[in-house]
Amino acid sequence: MSDDFPLGLLFGLLFLLICLSAFFSSSETGMMSINRYRLSHQANSGERPAQRVLRLLARPDRLIGVILIGNNLVNNLAAAIATVLAIHFFGEVSGPAIAPLILTIVILIFAEVGPKTYAAIRPERIAYPASLVLEPLLKLLYPLVWLVNAISNGLLRLLGVRNIDGGADNLTRDELRTVVHEAGTLIPHRHQAMLLSILDLENVTVNDIMVPRHEVMGLDLDDDLEDILARIRTSQHTRVPVYKGDINNIIGMLHLRNAARFLSRGEVTKAAIVQEAREPYFIPESTPLHTQLLNFQKQKRRIGIVVDEYGDVEGLVTLEDILEEIVGEFTTDVAGLNQEIHPQEDGSHVIDGTANIRDINKALGWQLPTDGPKTLNGVILEHLESFPDGPACLQIGSVRMEILEVRDNLITAARCWQPVRRPVRRG
Repeated sequence: MSDDFPLGLLFGLLFLLICLSAFFSSSETGMMSINRYRLSHQANSGERPAQRVLRLLARPDRLIGVILIGNNLVNNLAAAIATVLAIHFFGEVSGPAIAPLILTIVILIFAEVGPKTYAAIRPERIAYPASLVLEPLLKLLYPLVWLVNAISNGLLRLLGVRNIDGGADNLTRDELRTVVHEAGTLIPHRHQAMLLSILDLENVTVNDIMVPRHEVMGLDLDDDLEDILARIRTSQHTRVPVYKGDINNIIGMLHLRNAARFLSRGEVTKAAIVQEAREPYFIPESTPLHTQLLNFQKQKRRIGIVVDEYGDVEGLVTLEDILEEIVGEFTTDVAGLNQEIHPQEDGSHVIDGTANIRDINKALGWQLPTDGPKTLNGVILEHLESFPDGPACLQIGSVRMEILEVRDNLITAARCWQPVRRPVRRG
């Protein structure tokens, strides 16, 4: 055969076949390695190369079929030509043995490892141009591809694989969290924190972020009218609950903007206060934050009264409280502005026993447990499993605590700090 065809032509055909083998090998890796979410975004933005690749990936069995048919075809032709050349140079005895060895090394380096490595690193640079060839090639070889796929898909069904289509690449919540973490500088750290906070809304209930009932500032209609008016004038809140005798007997929510109506008239009565109050909106304490956020939007509300399973008031929660779970506190120095956390000169903090554990963790960057009691007093009592007779020391996780004051069966203050870990010197 070498006598019938010039050696230059045979070497040229062999070089062309190796290049085609590199094309098919890199196309396979590029197509399979491309970022599906970036591809979908580009396709939805109208980019035609991305749309072509997305159409090919919709049926990965057909895509792989046409690539492997082309790859095996050119490799077999390359092996035949390489054998003819080897016989010409090394004889009929040694040639057939030397040809596979040399061709394997050449294909491995120049048509497999090299192209596939580049395609894995830069999949879009390979996949987009390759789609121009693979899409018409798939139509041209469709009968052969269909036959090969029919046999291979039948074998896959025997192994329990039913869905051959590419399908949708849906992410779980944990997988989406990993994607956000690995975004690096592509998403600013502040935005990453907000995205992760949104994902955590389902795991947090209104009971975790509510203002507890003992901290709720309301208007008791049993108080003197002058005391009620003084509270209205000095209130730092825009909405306050109105109740009679006990906070469990809430009559309504008063917006201080509406209070200006009866304050301007001069003659104020308790009946006028009740008339301006809006019907209260009650929230079960176990409601997840993402559900409550939608409920606030649906009900056109900004504040709700949190109640337990018996209907007793546990506290109140506002729309701003939920938004702070997403975007963070609206203040820059939480520990400095939080009246329950008092920084000390030695680096420790004196914290009120009624302080919320989530607020402590946010303000100080600690990891105190939040799956049990909600306050520092409750966490300490759960850890001790008994009520302390007086000052005591303990450690919860990495935080050390010293009980400073106990009053009326309540730990009212504790000094807390995290020991500084010093590196251990060896040698």
